[in-house]
Amino acid sequence: MIEITGSGLGLVQVARVAREGEPVTGPGVAARARMEASLAWVQEVSRGDEVVYGINTGFGALAGTRIAAGGSGQLSRNVILKCCVGVGPPLPREVVRAMMVIRADTLAHGTSGVRPELVETLIAMLNAGVTPFVPSKGSLGASGDLAPLAHIAVVLTRAADRPEGPGQTGRAWYEGELLPGDEAMRRAGIERLVPGPKEGLALTNGTTFMAAVAALAVLDAENLLDHADAAAAVSLEALEALSAAFDPELHAVSSQIGQEDAAVRIRALLDGSQLIDGDRSKVQDAYSLRCIPQVHGPARDAVGFVRSRVESLLCGTSDNPLVFASNAATGRAISGGNFHGQGLAFWHDLLGIVMAEVASLSERRTFRLLTPGLSGGLPPMLAPDPGLDSGFMMVQYTQAALVADNKVLAHPDSVDSIPSSANQEDHVSMGANAARHTREILDNVSHVLAIELMAATQAVDLRPQGPERLGRGTGAVYAEVRKHVETLSHDRVLSDDIERLVGLIRSGVLRPVITGNSPEAGS
Repeated sequence: MIEITGSGLGLVQVARVAREGEPVTGPGVAARARMEASLAWVQEVSRGDEVVYGINTGFGALAGTRIAAGGSGQLSRNVILKCCVGVGPPLPREVVRAMMVIRADTLAHGTSGVRPELVETLIAMLNAGVTPFVPSKGSLGASGDLAPLAHIAVVLTRAADRPEGPGQTGRAWYEGELLPGDEAMRRAGIERLVPGPKEGLALTNGTTFMAAVAALAVLDAENLLDHADAAAAVSLEALEALSAAFDPELHAVSSQIGQEDAAVRIRALLDGSQLIDGDRSKVQDAYSLRCIPQVHGPARDAVGFVRSRVESLLCGTSDNPLVFASNAATGRAISGGNFHGQGLAFWHDLLGIVMAEVASLSERRTFRLLTPGLSGGLPPMLAPDPGLDSGFMMVQYTQAALVADNKVLAHPDSVDSIPSSANQEDHVSMGANAARHTREILDNVSHVLAIELMAATQAVDLRPQGPERLGRGTGAVYAEVRKHVETLSHDRVLSDDIERLVGLIRSGVLRPVITGNSPEAGS
């Protein structure tokens, strides 16, 4: 049970709600008290003459337009409707659920001036399995992720005194069926709320899509880095690589913690190997083998940095304006820019860049495994009967295509900006695009590593007594791979094999073997 306290969520908590359907509860007594204090101040302002952005004014370029008393509720519903402009395929269910739980905790901070019922309704939707249809494209990553959040809010809220025509309640999945938003909520037994003053803005104005993707992406990147170490270690043995490149003294003088850690992991996986150092004629290996710690280590350092930033972000709030009030009589609203996603744009770009490079190195190792003259005597294309069979020739084509795709996807979105809202919003982060591209890169990396694992274990099988000569860690990795994919004896369809190994990677089953810890180590 995950409790919404308004004090922040951990990455693993977000993932448990988003991916595993962990029940959610809250807001607690302290969060409710904070929310009610700022709510009372907003309600008082909405009845008075003080002009406060987002409570009794228009939005963006229309901020100078005063809204008549009594119009704040309709203003809230209108901001939701006008932001429902997303296009493209829907976001994955896990991303939408991560958005919902993060937004619930953000509102529970008590600086948004909204009712606790909004948080309770988001929680009820999560627990009942009502997942709004959220188009994947349309956010600029500044003024928050307006469009993605609005497609959630339109399901949660309703108009006060006017009929809602077709398409005005959004869409949502419930029990496997995509329904109009109002019908999904009705079937789930959840009442849709008429939004009050500022509540429409609070539901839509934040970095929640970017943050949701980042929370899940960091966990996925950490998992992929572990499997990159494992795939690399099996390839090292299959190629009878030299162990000198992983000597602890060598890495100690680098003064690079991530590099040292990567070398430690590789050495642990190779412990007991009779294949490593198998070619006594070698002086040194190619960079794709020799420099694994120098690539995987800094990548892990970068992912660790992004983790620290995202963890901090999940403890904060990204609404605007923010309401600071202890009661209805005293308080103030501060209009600022916590909704701006430039930091998240940077962090997503960094994640995408470093993980793309991890995949690039993996493809180079696979290429060596398949190529006579580079593989140390392995059959061409790892085919037991080369010529009649083409073996693993084509899976390397797939790797090459995915690595090339990553090079385009890793172009930084954070350096772009297109002004909007009559130049009121004259600099935007494009962090939502960065988030989408990061997810695509991570998916590509999963498939590249799956192919390397498949090729490396095939290569081990082609060495005399290869599986019996593996290290203790790599031997366990090999055994798990062979539970999912058989050795290639003759050409066959390999797409299903690749997807099975992608599933193995995503399951995290191998992480205790790779790291010596549980699948959630460090999470």
